[in-house]
Order: sequence, then structure tokens, then C-alpha cells
Amino acid sequence: MVFAAPMALRYSIDERHCCAGCSIGLYLSKIIQKALISATVNMNKNIHVVIMAGGTGTRFWPYSRNNKPKQFLDVLGTGRTLLQMTFDRFKETVPSENIWVVSNEIYKDLLAEQLPELPSENILLEPSKRNTAPCIAYAAYKIKEKDPNGVMVILPSDHVIFKEAAFVEVIGQAVDHADDERLFTIGIEPHRPETGYGYIQFEESDEEIKKVKTFTEKPELELAEKFIASGDFVWNAGIFVWSVTAIINAFETYQPELAETFEEGSGIYYTPDEPKFIKSAYSLSKSNSIDYAIMEKSDSVYVVLGDFGWSDLGSWNALHEIKTKDENENVIEGNVITYDSKDNYILSETNRVIVAQGLEGYLVADFEDVLLICKKEDSGIFRRFVTDVKMEKGEKFI
Repeated sequence: MVFAAPMALRYSIDERHCCAGCSIGLYLSKIIQKALISATVNMNKNIHVVIMAGGTGTRFWPYSRNNKPKQFLDVLGTGRTLLQMTFDRFKETVPSENIWVVSNEIYKDLLAEQLPELPSENILLEPSKRNTAPCIAYAAYKIKEKDPNGVMVILPSDHVIFKEAAFVEVIGQAVDHADDERLFTIGIEPHRPETGYGYIQFEESDEEIKKVKTFTEKPELELAEKFIASGDFVWNAGIFVWSVTAIINAFETYQPELAETFEEGSGIYYTPDEPKFIKSAYSLSKSNSIDYAIMEKSDSVYVVLGDFGWSDLGSWNALHEIKTKDENENVIEGNVITYDSKDNYILSETNRVIVAQGLEGYLVADFEDVLLICKKEDSGIFRRFVTDVKMEKGEKFI
């Protein structure tokens, strides 16, 4: 099987910036297209792509709302949502019956609307939020019933990848090494001491696949600077590759109760009784991330290093970084006039004109029923905003 950079949605950008502010520059020359198409990786295994799409996008409020979080939005102005862009990344090389989306059941209609090519049985609907461990267990045990020898590529629905060919190569390396024991994660070569990402430390080796030593969640700046200086740390992209056998063995070893819960679905998956079973399974499952549940416990975790123009779009500040800016480093969208202002993200989706003077490092986001003005770098405060607005002003604003 040939796994190639898809024809749809390829972008011409440098490592740090894209032209997202002007519809991300969908024009791409035939020369660049041919170069990307030629960058293929030969994959002779049965690939199953699992897209995790259950997040609520709190840090993108008020653009991202509970009824339509950021993965269902055209954040970059390409005409395709983040979920659709993730699907497009694989659709030309992985058959649609091997692409799976796991999301909350309240987004059932949005999923069907945005991914009409996807078979209904490939949309895995979660009855409640339980983080990524139950999500991945659900997908693994269902895929096992269909293809016990399959290899899973698992990734979030709302990340952006600008160097498609490089991404394909990295995934190909992991898939080529997949076996019955090892678990692979993708590490992004860091460009700065970022405090908003998790870090993976690896053992020094000349091999392209490196054994993982430690995982560290979002460090303080001083520690992040030490990580960068050491040369043996990479950003944790939250992208995984492993065989169905390897991940199920890991669940049985490190999360036996969770494994037993989803193993009981054997014979029920792909039947009308599946939703009822999953509701029961999720009620028995604790909320836990795959990192805490499996990756930090296993001694068979390896990292593949990559640099493919990746962003997790985890905040307004991250979006500001990749958008087209004016001469003062402002991202401006909508009817906006600025004076003596720099390094801001100002957008309006209303008919109002925004006039800003003397602002530096601010987010001004004007939507129909919410106007938000805050420092754009303080992404951690958005959960407080959402909680307080919900309590004091009502859920309709969330």
C-alpha cells in the first residue's frame, strides 16, 4: 500500500507561518504538488486511522462553543474544518472503512454532515467524557473484531500539519516498526522553550526510532529551557502508532479493568446493541488519559522524531502565531482599525467596527453575543472565563 501526501489541501508555507489570514493560500503550484506527491512511504500493513474528536475547545471560546467546538470550525479559512482537514490527510491512501472518528454523541449530526464519506459504523459515539484512554480502548477493541492484525494511527482532530510529506514519512517510519509489543509516539523537534506542551525525553541512539525515558507535562519556563538545551527532549504531539495487538496487550497489563470492560463487547460491536453496551462500558470506566494510563507505565514506548510544521492550535496565541500578520504583528479579521497597536489578535464576526488604540498583546474577539477582551498569551484563564460566564450569565453563552 502506498501512503502519500493527499492531493487535497496542501499548503505552501515556511516552518513558522502560513497565509491563513487570507484563506491560507489554497493555490499551490504544480511543481510543489508533484514534489509532495513523490514523497511517498511504502506501507504494506493494514492501517486504521483513529481521529479523536471529542474535545470542547474551551481555550478557543467564544469562537468555539459547546454546540460546535473548534474541530468542527473552519478556523484557518480554507473552506474545510479542522476535522475535515484531518480526514483529508488520509482519505486518498487509507480506505474510508479504515478511518474512524471517536466523538461525543451530541456531535452525531455534525459528524455525519462534515464527513458524509465515512460509514456510520466508523463513527464511535461516546455517551460521556472519559478522556483518551477509554476513547482509544473503544476504538482498539472494535477494530480488533474486524482486523486483529491491524495497525492503528491515532491523532487529534484539531491539530494542523503544514508539511504533509514530512508527516507522512514520520508516520511511515512508525508503521514500519509496529509489532506486537512496542508503542510509538510522535515527538516534534522543539523550536523554542514552550510551556504549553508536554515533553518527551528519549535515550540517545543512532537509530531513527528512540526509546522513551520520561514524559513531562507542561513545564515551567526555566525547566523548558533546560529541556531544549539538553537536546534529548521533544514536544509531545499526542499522535500514536501501534498494532492492535500491542495496545490491547498494554491495556490488559496496565489497565486490566478497562480491558475487561471493553473486551466484553466482543460479539456486540457492529450490532444494534453496541450503543447500549458502550453506555454501560463508559459508566464503568474512569476518566484517564492514555499518557497516564499506558504510556508512562510501559517500558516499551518509543518515539519517532519529526518536524512537519505542526501546531496543536491549543490557544488563540497559537493561532496568532501561524496567521498572516500586518507590519505591527497584528492579526486582523473583520472591520477593524488600529492605532499604535502591536502583537494583537483582533477579529469581529459582527457588523460592528472595532477601533483599537494602544493595545499590545491582546485578544479582542467580537461575536454575536460575546465580546472578549484579554491578554492573548494567558490561555490558562479561559477555563475560568467559561466557568464564570456559565454560572453568572447562563449556559447559552458557552
